[in-house]
Amino acid sequence: MEMESKDEPMYFELNTGAKIPSVGLGTWKCPPGVIGEVVTTAVKAGYRHIDCARVYDNEKEIGMALKELFSTGVVKRSDMWITSKLWCSDHAPQDVSKALTKSLQDLQLDYIDLYLIHWPFRSKPGTQGWAPENMAPLCLEETWTAMEGLFASGQARAIGVSNFSTKKLQDLLTYANVPPAVNQVECHPVWQQPALHNLCNSTGVHLSAYAPLGSPGSWVKGEVLQEQILVKIAQKLNKSPAQVALRWGIQSGHSVLPKSVNDSRIKENFDIFDWSIPPELFSELSHIQQQRLLRGDFAIHESCSPYKSLEDLWDGEI
Repeated sequence: MEMESKDEPMYFELNTGAKIPSVGLGTWKCPPGVIGEVVTTAVKAGYRHIDCARVYDNEKEIGMALKELFSTGVVKRSDMWITSKLWCSDHAPQDVSKALTKSLQDLQLDYIDLYLIHWPFRSKPGTQGWAPENMAPLCLEETWTAMEGLFASGQARAIGVSNFSTKKLQDLLTYANVPPAVNQVECHPVWQQPALHNLCNSTGVHLSAYAPLGSPGSWVKGEVLQEQILVKIAQKLNKSPAQVALRWGIQSGHSVLPKSVNDSRIKENFDIFDWSIPPELFSELSHIQQQRLLRGDFAIHESCSPYKSLEDLWDGEI
């Protein structure tokens, strides 16, 4: 998990040997009609990592933008890191490969750099949404074996998981032949995940942070960027609270996936490599009161879900 250098950690090295760019563009809640231009702006601003998912329903337009960027010579395919995710309704082993094939078709790619199990939760094939009647028993071990097949074939150059608690990641490591390269989770100064960080560091799994700014403007509640300690440090460093939150992530040893559709903020979010948070200010961020913002209530049901409570889903990490 070594950073490339002390001041400019542009990449983190995964357990596969591949280097994942430390800042990626998040694409959740980025609507068709907007996302293509956003991806183009981000790549021209220096981003080399785009975080996608089948369920975001915008991979086709991202694929068109990438094709244009490749064909006009702005970047080469080998310069870019593209992540996608297996949705809950495709966990049946026979559906895993088909789901990746669909994402690759939409993204107009021959391979994906990283493919993640989106949630440790399963719904019935062909269903959408979280209605109790759509919920299905878990088969994570079988799903992971199918993911390992995608890694062996080269269609997915790295495989991993998302939204796995410390315990669920530990469990996966006991049966995985190919260990996960990444666990992508909510992580920001208001939800710092120290126990999960420690496990990832000790087992060679890279932690990647979605909602590193707390997902402002979405239905996820929480005002990370208005947190007073963060605001005060930003003022001292003459940076924005968003830049400090992102720089905190990189200095903590994980990649960050900020999402914005605003040109100036896309550029601002990438301007975090030629400065750092000094140790005395960095340590102040550990005093922020902690709160998980994306709680996963949709996956909870007394009889239909494997998770009867949020305690079950996160194994107490709430």
